[in-house]
Amino acid sequence: MASSPPNSPPFGKGYFSAPFEHFIRDEESKQLPDTVETYFDSHVDLLQRKLQKHSDRLKMRADLKLKDLGIRDLSSPVLAENLDKEFKRFKLKLTTRVTSLSASWQSAKVVRTRDKVSFFLGVMSLLFSALLFGMAPEWVHIAYTVMGLYLLPLRVYVYKKRDWHYFLFDLCYYVNILNFLFFWVFPSSPTLFVACYLLSHGSVASAVITWRNSLVFHDRDKVTTLFIHIYPPFSFTVIRHFYPNAELRFPALAAVPRLHPLQALVLSGGIYAIWQLLYWKFVYVDRRAKIQSGQRTTSLSYLLNDKRGAIGRALAAIPPERREASFMGGQFVYALLTEMPAVFLLYDSPIWSAGFLLLIFSVSVWNGGAFYIEVFGRKFERELEALRKEIAASAARSSPTSPDSDVPPLTLDVPSSPTLSSDSSPDDQSLPSISENIAEKKDS
Repeated sequence: MASSPPNSPPFGKGYFSAPFEHFIRDEESKQLPDTVETYFDSHVDLLQRKLQKHSDRLKMRADLKLKDLGIRDLSSPVLAENLDKEFKRFKLKLTTRVTSLSASWQSAKVVRTRDKVSFFLGVMSLLFSALLFGMAPEWVHIAYTVMGLYLLPLRVYVYKKRDWHYFLFDLCYYVNILNFLFFWVFPSSPTLFVACYLLSHGSVASAVITWRNSLVFHDRDKVTTLFIHIYPPFSFTVIRHFYPNAELRFPALAAVPRLHPLQALVLSGGIYAIWQLLYWKFVYVDRRAKIQSGQRTTSLSYLLNDKRGAIGRALAAIPPERREASFMGGQFVYALLTEMPAVFLLYDSPIWSAGFLLLIFSVSVWNGGAFYIEVFGRKFERELEALRKEIAASAARSSPTSPDSDVPPLTLDVPSSPTLSSDSSPDDQSLPSISENIAEKKDS
């Protein structure tokens, strides 16, 4: 008696249901669906089975209607042809729509190779940074510099290509450049160290909250933005509290054992004022015509167009001739206020510093999770809403169903979520009936 192969499955194909065999085939081909695809595939499969069930009920209803009309010979070529055409047309339409909906989650347009690479690099950079912090904190500022040498020129290229390069004159880029100068050119300058420490923990770090930075690993632009705002405070926290013998590598720390609040705020305010004056001259004065014509976008014009934000509404209420001065003054006050925790808490306490980093990182993670849920969830809901409207439109074009019908209306169950706001949709309607069309053909 011939023995079966040792790795053959105990059950042949066809033993399980079609969805389960589909799962087995996926396992065999090593194509593991991601969480979103698995979740929505189950709803697509449920929709297909519901359509099939409703189709069977519709056929039974057509048979009963034909009998009521006195038509006994259902095998008539004309009736059979009309019946087949009606069902095939509607079934083909629904099948095409459902297939398109299912394929959209597996297409290259949704999950592209570039996004996979960005996701991989984003996750690995996060893991790499955590390992450096725990195993070799003296290498954190080096990793910061290496990643900055890659991400910042790439940001310049992308923003220049999109005509967004006026954003590159914002404070966060200015502070990152100052940080690199302190690391590699002026490590003995107490003035530059204090200014970099306060600005990194002030306006730059708080921008994660105010500008809603998101930890979205597959989006290279969002990862770069988060890097620009979170790595400066992370690096200076390590240098101040966790770098072994930091005074040997950065002699400026030996000159600043404690921060004097007024002196520290004056130093950082002076460095900030230099940037603000350069920004005002280069952007608001020399490039005013391009900004007013809409050819270029700045942080001010971006906030003015954001009618939903509190800052945008406040700026819109200010007369245009005083808007720039008010915006610059507000930025300066905001910079000083956000530096207060660094002056009074963070510089002297590694525990408070760790809590501060956890806070801003948690905000970015929360924003990233909201992005994934809202964007992908709304995309799928829009697909189902389009399918619902298509069925409703098909029902409206056909004659209305009889009120005494036993066939329940077909509804498309969209998984609801309190965080998602989908577009308003028409009420659930029944599938179009073909019995009235057959009756009209009989009368004619």
